[in-house]
Amino acid sequence: MLPDGPMGATAPSAPLAPPANSPPALLLAPMEGLLDFVLRDVLTRVGGVDRCVSEFIRITGTLLPDKVFLRYMPELRNGSRTLAGVPVRAQLLGSDPVSMAENAARLAALGPEGIDLNFGCPAKVVNRHGGGAALLQEPERIATIVAAVRRAVPAHLPVSAKMRLGFNDASLARECAQAMQAGGATELVVHARTKADGYRPPAYWEQIPAIREAVGIPVVANGEVWTVEDAQRCRAQSGCNNIMLGRGMVADPGLARAIRAADAGQPGSDVLQWADLLPHIAIFWDKVCADLEPRQRAGRLKQWLNLLRRRYPEAQVAYDHVRTLTDQGAVTAWVRDHQS
Repeated sequence: MLPDGPMGATAPSAPLAPPANSPPALLLAPMEGLLDFVLRDVLTRVGGVDRCVSEFIRITGTLLPDKVFLRYMPELRNGSRTLAGVPVRAQLLGSDPVSMAENAARLAALGPEGIDLNFGCPAKVVNRHGGGAALLQEPERIATIVAAVRRAVPAHLPVSAKMRLGFNDASLARECAQAMQAGGATELVVHARTKADGYRPPAYWEQIPAIREAVGIPVVANGEVWTVEDAQRCRAQSGCNNIMLGRGMVADPGLARAIRAADAGQPGSDVLQWADLLPHIAIFWDKVCADLEPRQRAGRLKQWLNLLRRRYPEAQVAYDHVRTLTDQGAVTAWVRDHQS
């Protein structure tokens, strides 16, 4: 059964309306192994993002020390904000309500902007242990986990959740969303694909309205938004003004700014050119060298350039050159030669 009391009350038939004249929010997604604190810092410098979510911090049966939370989310040392001043919400992934609650309480003491709960990760190693998207098969368990975390952290601290449409299909999507609301979640991000869909196009934005109608908390649409036109279609089909950007923002760091320009009736007025991006690539490389292990450094730059090829022809040339380099000094020399 869902929790008793107000949290478990029947949801209204329509979602709560946003405040009058509230501008659409653009959130930056958590992406394990890609969109970490280094790239969060750089992308929020570019601008247009309202809030970020950290990579998931996996919770098992151990009470994690502060240093683990700080490793995933060093922004906790900066008031839970990136250096550009954008708030960052910490994401937890786990399946045991007690462990999730205990770790959420310890994390809350470090002053995060909020805590987000992951019910969407499709990774087999996570799902095999009952975490991430595997929980979408058990709505009542979801409600128990959310409620445990909600009780464990101060009342002022937002607790949100991210889900997919389902595990193998979307048959329990509404029930899962209602379970998250019943547990006390105040916001819900819906990645509009099932676990079985993985990351294959398309994203089924048209299935989000049924979820919105089932709950009375704000819903954010996520999945397959690569362009301004995608964002507009996503909003139209999902009914959500607020969007979470993932790989699309990594491939086009100016995407959030471009969406905002289009929202203001000035499409194309705030396009990030390759020359404008080069200084940010230099900052990224400096931070990679300062904050990551030597064995990770060159690979991280190649990973980003590989995605940038989707948006910038110049990134193809850069990728073709950098992918053959393994020496940090050689990569640094290339970055210095091309930073402006």
